[in-house]
Amino acid sequence: VQLQAFGGGLVQPGGSLRLSCAASGRTFGSNTMGWFRQAPGKERIFVASITWQGGRTYRTNFVQGRFTISKNNAGNTVYLQMNSLRPEDTAVYYCASARGNLILSTAKDARQYDAWGQGTQVTVSS
Repeated sequence: VQLQAFGGGLVQPGGSLRLSCAASGRTFGSNTMGWFRQAPGKERIFVASITWQGGRTYRTNFVQGRFTISKNNAGNTVYLQMNSLRPEDTAVYYCASARGNLILSTAKDARQYDAWGQGTQVTVSS
Protein backbone atom coordinates (compact mmCIF):
# COMPACT_ATOMS: atom_id res chain seq x y z
CA VAL A 1 0.00 0.00 0.00
CA GLN A 2 1.15 3.51 -0.78
CA LEU A 3 -0.01 6.41 1.35
CA GLN A 4 0.10 10.07 0.51
CA ALA A 5 -0.62 12.75 3.07
CA PHE A 6 -1.49 16.27 2.06
CA GLY A 7 -3.32 19.35 3.26
CA GLY A 8 -0.70 20.87 5.54
CA GLY A 9 0.29 24.50 5.50
CA LEU A 10 0.73 27.68 7.50
CA VAL A 11 -2.15 28.73 9.71
CA GLN A 12 -2.60 31.26 12.50
CA PRO A 13 -3.28 30.16 16.07
CA GLY A 14 -6.94 29.29 16.46
CA GLY A 15 -7.25 28.36 12.81
CA SER A 16 -8.15 25.06 11.14
CA LEU A 17 -6.71 22.65 8.63
CA ARG A 18 -7.88 19.34 7.24
CA LEU A 19 -5.29 16.74 6.40
CA SER A 20 -6.03 13.94 3.98
CA CYS A 21 -4.36 10.58 3.54
CA ALA A 22 -4.98 8.85 0.23
CA ALA A 23 -4.18 5.17 -0.17
CA SER A 24 -3.46 3.19 -3.29
CA GLY A 25 -2.32 -0.33 -4.06
CA ARG A 26 -4.38 -2.12 -1.43
CA THR A 27 -7.80 -1.66 0.13
CA PHE A 28 -7.94 -0.76 3.81
CA GLY A 29 -9.78 -3.96 4.64
CA SER A 30 -9.42 -4.65 8.35
CA ASN A 31 -6.65 -2.11 8.76
CA THR A 32 -6.21 0.65 11.26
CA MET A 33 -5.21 4.04 9.96
CA GLY A 34 -3.25 6.37 12.17
CA TRP A 35 -1.96 9.91 12.25
CA PHE A 36 1.32 10.70 13.96
CA ARG A 37 3.31 13.88 14.19
CA GLN A 38 6.93 14.81 14.69
CA ALA A 39 8.13 18.22 15.80
CA PRO A 40 11.74 19.30 15.18
CA GLY A 41 14.11 17.54 17.55
CA LYS A 42 11.35 15.42 19.06
CA GLU A 43 10.09 11.87 18.71
CA ARG A 44 7.23 10.90 16.45
CA ILE A 45 4.08 10.66 18.55
CA PHE A 46 0.58 9.31 18.11
CA VAL A 47 -2.24 11.73 17.32
CA ALA A 48 -5.29 9.69 16.34
CA SER A 49 -6.39 6.43 14.73
CA ILE A 50 -9.45 4.90 13.14
CA THR A 51 -10.34 1.32 12.29
CA TRP A 52 -11.68 0.78 8.82
CA GLN A 53 -14.17 -1.79 10.06
CA GLY A 54 -16.48 -0.17 12.54
CA GLY A 55 -14.80 3.21 12.45
CA ARG A 56 -13.52 3.00 16.03
CA THR A 57 -11.48 6.08 16.81
CA TYR A 58 -8.85 7.01 19.35
CA ARG A 59 -7.20 10.37 19.99
CA THR A 60 -4.42 11.40 22.23
CA ASN A 61 -5.32 13.67 25.15
CA PHE A 62 -3.76 16.81 23.80
CA VAL A 63 -6.03 16.87 20.75
CA GLN A 64 -9.29 15.88 22.45
CA GLY A 65 -12.02 18.31 21.51
CA ARG A 66 -9.92 19.87 18.75
CA PHE A 67 -8.99 17.14 16.23
CA THR A 68 -11.30 14.65 14.57
CA ILE A 69 -10.30 11.63 12.51
CA SER A 70 -12.67 10.24 9.91
CA LYS A 71 -12.77 8.18 6.73
CA ASN A 72 -14.63 8.20 3.48
CA ASN A 73 -17.05 5.54 2.33
CA ALA A 74 -15.03 4.72 -0.76
CA GLY A 75 -12.43 3.13 1.48
CA ASN A 76 -9.43 5.01 0.28
CA THR A 77 -9.06 8.24 2.23
CA VAL A 78 -8.67 9.16 5.88
CA TYR A 79 -8.95 12.70 7.20
CA LEU A 80 -7.72 14.61 10.20
CA GLN A 81 -9.75 17.73 10.87
CA MET A 82 -7.74 20.04 13.09
CA ASN A 83 -9.44 22.98 14.78
CA SER A 84 -8.29 25.50 17.37
CA LEU A 85 -4.71 24.96 16.29
CA ARG A 86 -1.92 26.01 18.64
CA PRO A 87 1.74 26.79 17.98
CA GLU A 88 2.66 23.54 19.75
CA ASP A 89 0.77 21.63 17.05
CA THR A 90 3.50 22.61 14.61
CA ALA A 91 5.01 19.41 13.23
CA VAL A 92 5.25 17.13 10.25
CA TYR A 93 2.15 14.97 10.22
CA TYR A 94 2.32 11.41 8.95
CA CYS A 95 -0.41 8.95 8.12
CA ALA A 96 0.19 5.25 8.49
CA SER A 97 -1.54 1.92 8.00
CA ALA A 98 -1.47 -1.09 10.32
CA ARG A 99 -2.98 -4.53 9.88
CA GLY A 100 -5.90 -5.40 12.06
CA ASN A 101 -8.35 -3.42 14.14
CA LEU A 102 -6.08 -2.03 16.83
CA ILE A 103 -7.19 -0.90 20.25
CA LEU A 104 -5.63 2.19 21.83
CA SER A 105 -2.77 0.45 23.60
CA THR A 106 -1.44 -0.80 20.26
CA ALA A 107 -2.86 1.86 17.94
CA LYS A 108 -0.59 4.49 19.47
CA ASP A 109 2.52 2.34 18.97
CA ALA A 110 4.24 3.39 15.74
CA ARG A 111 5.86 -0.05 15.46
CA GLN A 112 2.44 -1.53 14.68
CA TYR A 113 2.28 0.36 11.38
CA ASP A 114 3.88 -1.10 8.28
CA ALA A 115 3.12 1.58 5.71
CA TRP A 116 3.76 5.30 6.05
CA GLY A 117 3.04 8.37 3.99
CA GLN A 118 5.68 10.98 3.27
CA GLY A 119 4.41 13.53 5.78
CA THR A 120 2.91 16.97 5.44
CA GLN A 121 4.14 20.06 7.28
CA VAL A 122 1.76 21.93 9.56
CA THR A 123 2.96 25.26 10.91
CA VAL A 124 0.91 27.25 13.38
CA SER A 125 2.23 30.76 13.74
CA SER A 126 1.09 34.34 13.74
